[in-house]
Amino acid sequence: MSQDNLAKLECVDCKTINYHSQRNKKTVKERLELKKYCKKCRKHTAHKETK
Repeated sequence: MSQDNLAKLECVDCKTINYHSQRNKKTVKERLELKKYCKKCRKHTAHKETK
């Protein structure tokens, strides 16, 4: 994964960075928000993209 397209996904509830994902910044202008499993919360929560 190149550093340009790398996106860190942070749990909305506990604020831990659990996942890394790729996105095309030229076509997708808004930040990613996915529903993923959080190990710390032990449930599915929303994960938003951070810087």
